[in-house]
Amino acid sequence: MDHDDAGLWDRVRQGDELALATLFDRHEMRLFRHASRLLTHREDAKDAVTVAFFELWRKRATVRLVDGSPLPWLLTAVAHCARNLERSSRRYRALLDRAPVATATTAAAAHDDSGVLSALKRLPEREQAVVVLSVLEGYPEREIAQALGIPAGTVKSRLVRAKARLRDELALEGVRA
Repeated sequence: MDHDDAGLWDRVRQGDELALATLFDRHEMRLFRHASRLLTHREDAKDAVTVAFFELWRKRATVRLVDGSPLPWLLTAVAHCARNLERSSRRYRALLDRAPVATATTAAAAHDDSGVLSALKRLPEREQAVVVLSVLEGYPEREIAQALGIPAGTVKSRLVRAKARLRDELALEGVRA
């Protein structure tokens, strides 16, 4: 594949973490695209790539190269990780389907006469996280971005989108936002 991979691989086998980081930078996007085709959620695709590189590091003494590159091994590892993540996700969803549904009002819901918390819970998880950290916990956008591992601009756009959804939902319920 790439002639530079062979030189980097020699360094990785000797324990050079910077060489592994260079391999990661070189192949991450290709592996992410591969994982994205196999998985439903973007975060799971990121996890599959990360796990594949951890395994590459852990098994570096026995990894077989193809044309001087670990990329084919990594593509296979990502596919295995993707299957494991999907299988785990299916088991988790099945467990949730079997779990009893709470019928009693929880303490948080009892104090939520306005419906704001229930509207917040209906937001997508990534928007919910931004709202909780920003509005409820008072963290600045820069720290939220750092905590969630996303750009500050993404924090801003998710916050704007979440506030608009909350406003629309509360308006439908007749609550003044």
